[in-house]
Amino acid sequence: MKKTIALLTGGTTGEWVVSVKSAATIAQNIDSNLYDVYKIMLNDKGWFYEPADSVKIEIDKNDFSLNFDGRKIKFDGVFIAIHGSPGEDGKLQGYFDMLNIPYTTCDALTSSITMNKGYTKAIVEGIANLYTAKSIQIFKNSFYNLKEIKQDLRLPYFVKPNSGGSSIGMSKVKHADDLEAAVEKAFHEDTQVLIEEFVSGREFSIGVFSAEGEVTVLPTTEVIPSNEFFDFEAKYTPGATKEITPGNMNEEEYTRVHQVVKDIYKKLNCRGVVRIDYFLEHGTGRFYFIEINTIPGQTATSFIPQQVAAMGLSLKEFYTRLMKETIG
Repeated sequence: MKKTIALLTGGTTGEWVVSVKSAATIAQNIDSNLYDVYKIMLNDKGWFYEPADSVKIEIDKNDFSLNFDGRKIKFDGVFIAIHGSPGEDGKLQGYFDMLNIPYTTCDALTSSITMNKGYTKAIVEGIANLYTAKSIQIFKNSFYNLKEIKQDLRLPYFVKPNSGGSSIGMSKVKHADDLEAAVEKAFHEDTQVLIEEFVSGREFSIGVFSAEGEVTVLPTTEVIPSNEFFDFEAKYTPGATKEITPGNMNEEEYTRVHQVVKDIYKKLNCRGVVRIDYFLEHGTGRFYFIEINTIPGQTATSFIPQQVAAMGLSLKEFYTRLMKETIG
């Protein structure tokens, strides 16, 4: 018996563009023998199903159902492909929990916490072999002293919106005089901003997912941006970044990193597929946690599809395993 699945895309942030591309990849690779998929667009104007030959049909938010072709369609599960709010920050997860509809991502609490980079760093602190860059979290409508921050932190800094994604609103600050402008830029995206010391190291991004009751680590991707750092342009412009999958790690690093990312996955109580970004510090090889992404991109240039291929899995097989684990 086929399951009826809603593939949720769009969102209310600048990341909706990426979300639409992710949903296109997912839709092409979901096993149609197992699942009937309805792509649902969520944006500021509402929640709609848009059949190819028809006008938009609004979703009934009372029970997340759809009246189509003279019948009421209810969903067995939801594949959430919305990056940023409200897909990645726990809002939709809380809604589906109340309706008792399963979904492919982390639960509401984990999604909400992991959207906040500062809070996430505080939780993963203490995991064996994991380091975090020294940082200061500031709030838009609260007092903060940039002069003191400049004294407390060592240049250069990364300044980023605390709950943002896709590196939108992020800056690398090499001169203390530029901190104010960078903070202002980040506050355009969020009410909380994280200022952290720059870690000099090789950058990696690694997918982790659970299926058949086991946590599996995908091959890592080494990121060598041609830009100053891995910003929005570098992330989504083909060829703007050198991406090596699997990334170049020696056997000791490989074993250590796998253990660390599994520990992060378990400590944050993750479900589905997540992506963890990290540095291996030059000189020491220490694992520095950057952030976790609980709804990682699935576009043609995204890391997870690259890593799934490097593991020898088809995306169809991967999404089936993911959905069986989370939706049933």
